[in-house]
Amino acid sequence: MSLGHNSAAVLPPLYPFEDKVPVVHPAAWIAPTAAVIGDVEIGEGANVWYHCVLRGDTNLIRIGPRSNIQDGTIVHVNSGRATSDNFATIIGADVTVGHAAIIHACRLEDRAFVGMGATVLDGAVIEAGGVLAAGSVLPPGKRIGRLELWMGNPARLVRVLTEEDRAGFDRTAPHYVELAGRHRASLGR
Repeated sequence: MSLGHNSAAVLPPLYPFEDKVPVVHPAAWIAPTAAVIGDVEIGEGANVWYHCVLRGDTNLIRIGPRSNIQDGTIVHVNSGRATSDNFATIIGADVTVGHAAIIHACRLEDRAFVGMGATVLDGAVIEAGGVLAAGSVLPPGKRIGRLELWMGNPARLVRVLTEEDRAGFDRTAPHYVELAGRHRASLGR
């Protein structure tokens, strides 16, 4: 079924900022209503969903393989040296960022999980396998440890997850890679 759109309507909006241009792996998928701006690199199989804004203007954003940035999320940075991770936003492999989250000048290590509507602020870190619950706020400079579940505003440690608990979260990234492929096919790109 044709919706009457030309092929330009389904291309992801990639915008340069000064001398920086987004770099997107050919196997990544960006929804056509997302905006990816400036010094942003998106890895293999990663997917950025509808109405997300990734603004790498005053520092860099890196998104690792197979990570998913779900609908309505804002990813931004803070000023600082371009080589400093302290002000950049670094998202590792197989990370899930839930709908309408705010990710600002922080680091999400491999397999981290950020729930819907959660906020991660400047200099905060979610270590490998760590989870920030939906609607929670991780204050500047705080660190969620490996396999820890934090929630609240401000977020606090609730408990340490077992590997069995964590297995449920680990199904999300592969699901979103598969779903992104279906969206890509539906949009004809």
